[in-house]
Amino acid sequence: MIGHDLGGRYEILTRIGGGGMALVYKAHDILLNRNVAVKVLRQQFVHDEEFIRRFRREAQSAASLSHPNVVSIYDVGQEDDTHYIVMEYIEGNNLNEIIQERAPLQTDEAVRIAVQICDALDHAHHNHIIHRDIKPHNILIGKNGRVKVTDFGIARAVTSSTITQTGSVVGSVHYFSPEHAKGVSMGEKSDLYSLGIVIYQMLTGKLPFLGESPISVALKHLQEEFEAPRLVNPHIPQSVENIILKATRKNQSERYDSAHEMLIDLDSCLKPERLNEPKATFVSDSDMDETRVMPAIRGDFRPVSPAVPPPPVERLERERSSSSQKNDVQWKEEGLAEQKQKGWKRPTTIVLVTLVALALLVWGFSAVLKKLDVPEVDVPYVVGMQESDARAAIEAKGLKVEDPVTREFMGDIPAGEVYEQTKANMRVKQGSFIHLSVSDGAVLEKLANYKGKMLQAAKDELSALGVNVDDSLVFEVEEVFSEEEPGTIISQSPDAGTEFDPKAVELKFMVSKGREKIEMPNLIGKTVAEAKDELKAHELVLNEDDILYEPSYVVKKGIVIESDPYEPKDPVSKGAKVSIRVSSGPPEDAREHQFNISISPAEAGKTSEVRIVYTDARGDNIEWGKRQIQEMQTFPVKVILSPDTEARVTVYRDGQFVDSKTITYEEIVQGAGSSTLSIPGTEIATPPPSPKEEAEPATTEPDQEGQTDGDGETTDVQQ
Repeated sequence: MIGHDLGGRYEILTRIGGGGMALVYKAHDILLNRNVAVKVLRQQFVHDEEFIRRFRREAQSAASLSHPNVVSIYDVGQEDDTHYIVMEYIEGNNLNEIIQERAPLQTDEAVRIAVQICDALDHAHHNHIIHRDIKPHNILIGKNGRVKVTDFGIARAVTSSTITQTGSVVGSVHYFSPEHAKGVSMGEKSDLYSLGIVIYQMLTGKLPFLGESPISVALKHLQEEFEAPRLVNPHIPQSVENIILKATRKNQSERYDSAHEMLIDLDSCLKPERLNEPKATFVSDSDMDETRVMPAIRGDFRPVSPAVPPPPVERLERERSSSSQKNDVQWKEEGLAEQKQKGWKRPTTIVLVTLVALALLVWGFSAVLKKLDVPEVDVPYVVGMQESDARAAIEAKGLKVEDPVTREFMGDIPAGEVYEQTKANMRVKQGSFIHLSVSDGAVLEKLANYKGKMLQAAKDELSALGVNVDDSLVFEVEEVFSEEEPGTIISQSPDAGTEFDPKAVELKFMVSKGREKIEMPNLIGKTVAEAKDELKAHELVLNEDDILYEPSYVVKKGIVIESDPYEPKDPVSKGAKVSIRVSSGPPEDAREHQFNISISPAEAGKTSEVRIVYTDARGDNIEWGKRQIQEMQTFPVKVILSPDTEARVTVYRDGQFVDSKTITYEEIVQGAGSSTLSIPGTEIATPPPSPKEEAEPATTEPDQEGQTDGDGETTDVQQ
């Protein structure tokens, strides 16, 4: 169905659910450009004309409902053997999923949901539509919190058809009303009973009745009382428990008269004055129905004839009595005269002959009745058994299995298991025939080859076939490092072409999560050769074309400046390509100059510390270094200049500024390859500049004419 344009209008996108009667798909309405839900009838029902007629009529009836808490039905149609109903698409979850995930629910949330369900039922009942299958699976909760009741009308079509044809009661046994379990006429109060069970489950997280078989659960609805909700969950207010108790009374007369009455009670049950109201009591604590034998839950629902003809022996006695009376009358009227004529022997002979004839007649009838009187036996319930075991159980009771048995593919029932029988839970004559319906299991699908495909595409395809891809035990995914793109399927188990049951298969996929991640090494400050070795050791790729050279005043020639696109310590996949930027040295228009600084100690014969700082194209106030001197020494300091800039060297002795020298780019271009700065041993009285003053040489350097020291003498400064 996936990808099929149903009715030339509804494009089937994916399967979103299904049950025993139909499959539900998400589709796109091409005409109105909106998403819809399409319910498609299962193939085993498409040839049942009575069912189809009821199905369509009830679906059309449900389409007449227009209520914010009822899933709207847009269209009903048929294409070949495909019968479908188009409904409103609800983005969200059903109530059963919510209960399974986080029950018991908070009381206010459960009441809010129940109010909306009850409102929907009130609207439906006013339109003479009974749901008949209220359960959490049929309650949808949208992402906006809106409650939507679905499957109106369909439940009625299913129940009417199956009861008429097979005597089965169709529905969800855990939510059955007692009258539903008995197969008698159902009304509005049956929906209210089911709603009471739903509220019980929301607030307690459990179902009130459980059993080993549907029959045992249905019997409990008829005969047993469930555990009080407040015993299971003490946080339930008494007013809310009272609603549950009243809605689920076995006697219909003790339930709410209508959904509207129950809705009014739900609307006010959380008011402060009602929370601790007295526990509800009822006229009768038991039901006459509770002790009655349950009618057939599955099999033929055949009414007992009100007038049973008397056995042949009784008829014979009546005939004999009538004949005797007639003879007596005749004897009285005619016998007397004849007696007078023929004497007493003839009447005696007649009486004796009559008695002998009657005796022989009675004996003959008794012999025939003994042969015709076949004993009755209980029909064993064999649903859920394997066919061979079912046959043995039936034959052990003196009954026979009607051949051929009905065989159908049933995806949710194992192959060879009996899923339906006739004459269940009743007494029949020995030798009677029992018809069985046996599952052929699921329709097997062939597993496609998903190797090389993306995981999500495989999930979508398998989900459409009915595989529960959200169950890790069913759909196992192992992620491994590989050269493939992340999310690509590398291998699968079972192999492609294997036949599988979508409901029972266990799949395993090995999926690529890309190449293994490592930490990007730090290449900055390394030579090109060192960078290559480092990348090779980490299984990273560096091509010659990815080595980019650029000029730099700061970084020496041949040293790595930066790596791209990954910085040091970034996560990177093994085998990834990396590029680096390498210094080619200063640009071609850069010029180099050397300051030769000759400096003496502050006092002859004593040690002085000399500190030299320079500023050029590489930066400001760069430390050249410190030296200890005891006599005059000359230190070469090389600087680099870019066009329209200047370089300056500053000298400190014993922590005090003593002198500085500046040269411009134009002076170097004119031939000044080097210059000399001489600093004699005479102490300079000028205090050393602060770091801020070093950045502003105009306020700290002496002018070109000279500087007067503390003794009034002028010290020459060479520029």
